[in-house]
Amino acid sequence: MFKHILISTDGSELATKGVQRGLELAKALDAKATIITVTALWGPLHSARGARLESTIAALKKEADDEAGRVLEEVKYMAQNLGVSIETVYKTDMSPAEAIVRTAENKNCDLIVMSSHGHRGLRRALLGSQTSEVVNLAEMPVLVIR
Repeated sequence: MFKHILISTDGSELATKGVQRGLELAKALDAKATIITVTALWGPLHSARGARLESTIAALKKEADDEAGRVLEEVKYMAQNLGVSIETVYKTDMSPAEAIVRTAENKNCDLIVMSSHGHRGLRRALLGSQTSEVVNLAEMPVLVIR
């Protein structure tokens, strides 16, 4: 069935539930698992005011990197408790959904597992704009966890 599962997380409570279910599926299928977290780039900050915002951008990047590291350490612990070996990936991209799909394609994943929504600002009220976009972009199956 599925041999390599890409599991997406943003560190939210619901995304963590998705990681848990994805890891359980990987274990049951004896599949490889890759966990990805993506930070959206702050494009307008880079061009709007130039050099005056460099320290703000650097601080935001450090905060995002630190949070991604924390999220990935948490999923490593979850995987270890289930006895599942994982690879972790951290990306920054203007479009997290596109980064998720590209990573799945580049790593030859045959399934993407993600929660129905996370905590990406106002967009969280819908199915989840990133989840919806992944479903629309991906050529492989996407399992959405609620």
